[in-house]
Amino acid sequence: MTDQHNSLAISLFSEIFMADQLARNRLGKALPKGMELSHFSVLNHLMHVSSERTPAQLAKAFSVTRGAMTNTLSKLEAAGHVHIRPDWDDARRKFVAISPSGRRACEAALTAIAPAVASVVGDIGSDKVRSILPVLRELRVRLAEN
Repeated sequence: MTDQHNSLAISLFSEIFMADQLARNRLGKALPKGMELSHFSVLNHLMHVSSERTPAQLAKAFSVTRGAMTNTLSKLEAAGHVHIRPDWDDARRKFVAISPSGRRACEAALTAIAPAVASVVGDIGSDKVRSILPVLRELRVRLAEN
């Protein structure tokens, strides 16, 4: 790679890292009291999948350790937002599903963060945001492959 490509790559990832940090900060402040960004992320994921997931599948989906996911799931279960049940065929494995309370909590979080997210999109412009989504998706897919 040339120095120019290296510089471009460093600039790209620097912007992504800073945008990620700022977005997490903004969303974290907008979430309902007691909800962490990790809780919202798991609930939002479970709302959009059609079946139960194992803790290992969730850990892989979020690129976190199984221990970190177990901690998040324990907090969500204690709040009544997820149901965790044993696998009837393999007692070593568990399955996680979102509960009705979890759906309500996720919907409340989406309602709370929507204005903060919408204002940024409005400031940037819908056309610009639409134009960068394919690039961001491709970047995410390529990073997930490695």
